[in-house]
Amino acid sequence: MAKFEIIVGSVLGASEYVADALQEVLLSHTHSAEIHLTPRLSELDQSANWVICTSTHGAGDLPDNIQPFADQLKTQTLTTTPFLVVGLGDSSYDTYCHGSIQIENIMVKAGAKLLCPALHIDVLNHPIPEDAAVEWLKDWLKNNEQTA
Repeated sequence: MAKFEIIVGSVLGASEYVADALQEVLLSHTHSAEIHLTPRLSELDQSANWVICTSTHGAGDLPDNIQPFADQLKTQTLTTTPFLVVGLGDSSYDTYCHGSIQIENIMVKAGAKLLCPALHIDVLNHPIPEDAAVEWLKDWLKNNEQTA
């Protein structure tokens, strides 16, 4: 059993729905999984697997609820933190999934270990983004059950 911290960046709620669906998958695989809608570094286990699920806001920005957390990360050393990224976006914008790309870059600069390439969900092709995220996570768990 592994511990997962699900960190959510959301404006309209779609990332929250995705986080809820991912939590259900993790719990069904007997892992622990806690969702953080207003993430604070002090509340997270840095040795747990982090799943960062965020949309993009405005001109490629992170949603307001996760921006202070991202700013905190810029001054951290997270060499013991493995993480996954799920980004939601609309490919008709030139800033498609830039929020998730931004948080991924911050995590990598802090020394965290990206466990697999980020999932970028285009809401134009996946009107129910939870479905794509659940399929992706189940595949990742199947291939990494010994390490997760």
